[in-house]
Amino acid sequence: MANGFDPRIGTGTNPATVGRGEVAVDAGLRAHMLSVYNYMTSGVLLTGVVALGAGMLGIPQALFTGGNILGWIVIFAPLIMVFFLMARVNHMSTAGVQAFFWTFATVMGLSMSVIPLIYNGQSIAMAFFATAAAFASLSLYGYTTKRDLSGFGTFMLMGLVGLIVAMVVNLFLRSPAMDLAISVIGVLIFAGLTVYDTQKIKSIYFQVAGTDFLGKAAILGALNLYLDFINMFQFLLSLIGNRD
Repeated sequence: MANGFDPRIGTGTNPATVGRGEVAVDAGLRAHMLSVYNYMTSGVLLTGVVALGAGMLGIPQALFTGGNILGWIVIFAPLIMVFFLMARVNHMSTAGVQAFFWTFATVMGLSMSVIPLIYNGQSIAMAFFATAAAFASLSLYGYTTKRDLSGFGTFMLMGLVGLIVAMVVNLFLRSPAMDLAISVIGVLIFAGLTVYDTQKIKSIYFQVAGTDFLGKAAILGALNLYLDFINMFQFLLSLIGNRD
């Protein structure tokens, strides 16, 4: 974490009070990060349950076959929702952002319910647990490292823009080699963003601690990590998964 974001670093303070301040900040930070991870994990579980339930009800076959327009709406709905949140987040209450998060996880579950139609169960399970293990390690590094990752994060975000452009281009080219390259780069980019976003969440805590925005910040941080996890999982699955 960049030192500039840490209010505990300074001069001229009373050593007797610094210790108590550090304990209070550390306790608050731990509680904040626990809230972030609880939201994020619950969101991933909700997405999985919705995807599984939709599959059992035959919803993917109805939505994603025969050129059904509803299928395209479900696929692009999460992206539209993210743009909506970016535009409206400052005008939303904490409860509103929380409701958005659960709705987003549900819609994402519907969009991902098509995955079992493409990949077998063993591949899905393997990709999920590999993603979970990698995510835990990467997020732990992002939380504990003392390096300032702001420059690294900017590089990752630029890479993400390039990745999106490549994915759009490949919709028309349909190149297997480009598919492979996109999957590899996608895994690496979202692995890097997991590290960066974790440090960013920690840094933002020091900016908003004690304000009304703290609860909203926890949900927004969880959404960032949720997206990192989901995208890393999907790119890894496309890389190592066996198609039915």
